[in-house]
Amino acid sequence: MKGMQAMKKFLWVILLVAVYAFVVGCGQTQQESGTDQNNEQAQQTVSVMDAEKSSYFVDVDWLKENLNDVVIIDARKDTDYHKGHIPGAIHAPWQTLADMEGKSGEPGWGTVFPKEKLAETLGALGIDESKLVVVCTVFPGWGEDGRIVWELRMAGIQDAKMLDGGWTAWTASGNEISQEVPAITPVSCTLSPYDESMNADVDWIKVNKDKIKIVDSRSAKEYGGSTDFGEARGGHLPGAINIPFENTFNEDGTVKSTAELKELFTNAGLTKEDEIIIYCTKGIRSAHMALLMRMAGFEKARNYDGSFYEWAGDSSLPLE
Repeated sequence: MKGMQAMKKFLWVILLVAVYAFVVGCGQTQQESGTDQNNEQAQQTVSVMDAEKSSYFVDVDWLKENLNDVVIIDARKDTDYHKGHIPGAIHAPWQTLADMEGKSGEPGWGTVFPKEKLAETLGALGIDESKLVVVCTVFPGWGEDGRIVWELRMAGIQDAKMLDGGWTAWTASGNEISQEVPAITPVSCTLSPYDESMNADVDWIKVNKDKIKIVDSRSAKEYGGSTDFGEARGGHLPGAINIPFENTFNEDGTVKSTAELKELFTNAGLTKEDEIIIYCTKGIRSAHMALLMRMAGFEKARNYDGSFYEWAGDSSLPLE
């Protein structure tokens, strides 16, 4: 009798354990399924949110995994580059790819090289149309990475992108820093004809002044008339809307999301149908913003390469 009772107790214990395991297992399965579903939804949200931005930017993690497959251009000052840079990065500030003869305010100073000269310069840096190029600078800066990518894309090198957060993000993540200057193997570079829809000059602005919107990407102080950078005159182009360059960034130096940029530009009175001209002091910040506008769907955005130095240097051109 005692044996039968013991057997019954044993069977009850087995049954209870089995039921408990089933319940817990189902709960875990549902939880894991829910977690997987949430992760999948999060990834989908990220991919949708970042799809447009990823066509112009790479992040630190991506660059770290692809160091050997890209040409990295460090656009910082020479002294900063030699103190330490991303392994394998070559040094080429924006001035490397621009006509620096003469002085600021003179026609053509600091503007992009003619196609043949740019092709020669890029070839000497080991860059051609087949290369994937990532440009890095420091935050806060002047948008030198955007300036270079603007030139490259205008010349047909579409696989040119910026490192989101730049040098600041690279060092903040504790990644490797090198002082070794890499050897460059020159290549033959043949560029496509420039995409003139990305650029504007004085004559084009004069002809189209009644059907364009002009954006001043300088600071509010500069827009209001300060001449802290040797400008011949102070003020801004007639009718220009002020959208300061720094307003396109997050506090950590990364560029704002595409949705946030769309809101910023729309709230400033711009539409995606507008023909937009952006300028700054020397076409650096404005080149960066022109790319951000195109990234956000404002596809008729142009950089005024000569920018305020050129405009203010010609006393016959009006200012407000």
